[in-house]
Parts: sequence; structure tokens; C-alpha cells
Amino acid sequence: MAPDSAVAGSAGAHGEVMAAVDGDTYLIADVSRDDAWLSMPTDDAPVLADYC
Repeated sequence: MAPDSAVAGSAGAHGEVMAAVDGDTYLIADVSRDDAWLSMPTDDAPVLADYC
């Protein structure tokens, strides 16, 4: 089965992911795709230093 070219093409060189904190909400979005975002309370957001 051939991979979905829309998914494979948006990864890496073509995708642009951004994050922001808005009040007490942490937002992450792939600005190169429609409706590709998530949000969570900042208290529940993972801390990068915990994974490095």
C-alpha cells in the first residue's frame, strides 16, 4: 500500500509547527495544515527539560 502523500509531504521540510502560551492554555499548531492543532492547560503540558 502506498503511503498517503498528503501526510508524507507535510512532514519535515514542508511542515511548520508553532507553539504559544495564551493565558493558562498551551497551544501547538502545524500552520501548514488546516485544523492541525491541539491545546491543553499549561499545568498539564510536558516540560521539555524532563525529556532531555
